[in-house]
Amino acid sequence: MKTLQSFKARTGEPFGAPLLAHTPEQVDSTVEAASQAFASWQASSGVARGSLLRALATAIEGDREALVSIADQETALGPVRLNGELDRTAFQLRRFADMAERGVAFESVDDPAVAGAPPVGHPAMVLQRVPLGPVAMFSASNFPFAFSVLGGDTASALAAGCSVVIKAHTAHLVLSNRMLGLIQKVLEAEHLPKGLIGMLQGGGSDVGVRLVAHPLIAAGAFTGSTRGGAVLQAVANARPRPIPFYGELGSINPVVALPGILQTKGAELATLLAGSINQGCGQFCTSPGVIVLLNDPASDAFVTQLTTALKALQPHAMLTPGIRQAFDNGVAHVAASGVKVLLQEAGNTEAPRPFLAQTDAVNFIVKSELREEVFGPASLIVRAASVAEALQVLEAVGGSLTVTLWGAEQETDDTRAFVRGAMNIAGRVLFAGVPTGVAVSSAQQHGGPWPSSTQPMTTSVGDTAINRFLRPVCIQDAPSWLIKRNGQPC
Repeated sequence: MKTLQSFKARTGEPFGAPLLAHTPEQVDSTVEAASQAFASWQASSGVARGSLLRALATAIEGDREALVSIADQETALGPVRLNGELDRTAFQLRRFADMAERGVAFESVDDPAVAGAPPVGHPAMVLQRVPLGPVAMFSASNFPFAFSVLGGDTASALAAGCSVVIKAHTAHLVLSNRMLGLIQKVLEAEHLPKGLIGMLQGGGSDVGVRLVAHPLIAAGAFTGSTRGGAVLQAVANARPRPIPFYGELGSINPVVALPGILQTKGAELATLLAGSINQGCGQFCTSPGVIVLLNDPASDAFVTQLTTALKALQPHAMLTPGIRQAFDNGVAHVAASGVKVLLQEAGNTEAPRPFLAQTDAVNFIVKSELREEVFGPASLIVRAASVAEALQVLEAVGGSLTVTLWGAEQETDDTRAFVRGAMNIAGRVLFAGVPTGVAVSSAQQHGGPWPSSTQPMTTSVGDTAINRFLRPVCIQDAPSWLIKRNGQPC
């Protein structure tokens, strides 16, 4: 059997005892248990679903001290950030509990019968939704609580009436197993089958590929790299019965700063942007990786201000040695791609230093490697000679979770063009602030065109995340007993 070892992010020392990777047979048995649990959970009431989600939120809050301590050892994200993330996770669980109790998953459209022949006449129809089935959920490296074992994917899938099989991330295995222990206690207390929330662990891609390929899995939810997500999406599509795969992948999140606002608020915005680039050591899916500036003296001053602000910051250690190596490789690749390096200093063994470079729009558009995400505290300034050229830069990005537009307060031909260009490639367009920080709300959209996500019509954050795990079904001339269930599946 393969063994897995967790490590302390700050020192690289082993953390906790070695853990056994799950075998193919264990993957199969875990999925089969999830399928058996789904048979009853899909017909559960909103009250039952809400009760489970609330109990899970209470359980992690009750174990806060140990969970945060373990997470800090494995991720180096710090207790302040981790306590806030645990709060967010509990909030998400309770928010989806509220939605379950309100019957959001059971909402239906009643289309009464109309007498006469088609096309005017039609029989009585009700459009309702049913849960998809067992969901394969892949934990993220960079959010050990909010996008992990009991993160938003798990919460929304459970609220929809799906069972869940979680692939734990190797960056925080000890934490994931602690969370699994809490889950098992809650399931027992709620008199629910153990297989309703299962967990698997393994290095490489063997466990994940087998999980997505299993014929009883009905959907996949993934947060991670473009390459890893593309592999799993291909597996999901190649199955004899393909399944939806909801992947949140790489994103470079352009920030467009127009000269007018830089002239009046350049220093303030430079400090704000530097903090966003450095936040969490740049290990955020919405970290601003590209800054688009028009050629203008105000833009020249902003470049100097941003370089100075970044130089004063010291990122903390990255999540894993592999992520650190990928960051160093990415920075070296960008630096060798015909750019002007503005800030590049040697970091220590544990923590990198911020990286900032500048290039022109033509170079950025021609070289696809400059449009690849560098996961960490790095950003590339792209200088455009005109509004038209700046729009070509956005078009070249292709797809992004976010685009930020600073200085578009007044309606002009140019600002309308920038709004169109931003909305064409992003799932969320900001006009103030920075893209890091994704609120869990009713109007949130966390997903965008490829390569930022595999399903740009859906979101992995916010209330409508529940829709990913529900499938519409029209019941026609249904018997009264079925109508009286008010959309709750049998």
